[in-house]
Amino acid sequence: MDNNKISNLALIAQMIDSAEKSIQSAKQLLREMMGGPVTKASLSAFSEKAMNFSVSEGGKVIEGMFDGQNMIGPDKKQYPVPANYASKSKLVEGDGLKLTIAEDGSFIYKQISPLERKKMLGVLLVDEKGDFKVLAEGKTYKVLLASLTYFKAEAGDEVTIVVPQTGSAEWAAVENVIKKGSGSHADVEMGESSGRKVLTDDDEEL
Repeated sequence: MDNNKISNLALIAQMIDSAEKSIQSAKQLLREMMGGPVTKASLSAFSEKAMNFSVSEGGKVIEGMFDGQNMIGPDKKQYPVPANYASKSKLVEGDGLKLTIAEDGSFIYKQISPLERKKMLGVLLVDEKGDFKVLAEGKTYKVLLASLTYFKAEAGDEVTIVVPQTGSAEWAAVENVIKKGSGSHADVEMGESSGRKVLTDDDEEL
């Protein structure tokens, strides 16, 4: 086999590997945008806790609990929390949120009762479904693709995650990524990149 054929085969293999990673990321992003599968048990648990929150001003201000992807309101409804906002704010399961629905339909979120947190160092893995998870202290945690994409994380990278101090959580927030072969964190400020308008109380609409 000549060198040209070897080079072409290597290029094809690289293209296939890149395409597979893109498909895996696209599938996970689609699941996150659609809210992802929520088990009856987990939805029931969050719904019970969310009953302590309130809805006011004719449904324009809703308080609820973050479940890792969405906010569960006292009406047991799921309200989408954009992944970029959740990633930037490093929200963890059980955090209390207040959602204000503006006149133009914009969702304005504010964190109102954050839980005590702890940090762990884990390794980024890809499961049999192509979803990214972090293995830390013997347990795997789901993480938002938006965080991994921002840090350009890849399977095998070390990841610093944030989880509730107490209790069991399925989701973790990504704080930093240590690239394979690197001795330092990819420590950068998470920024907004979503086309959806998501504001905090400190933001102003133009």
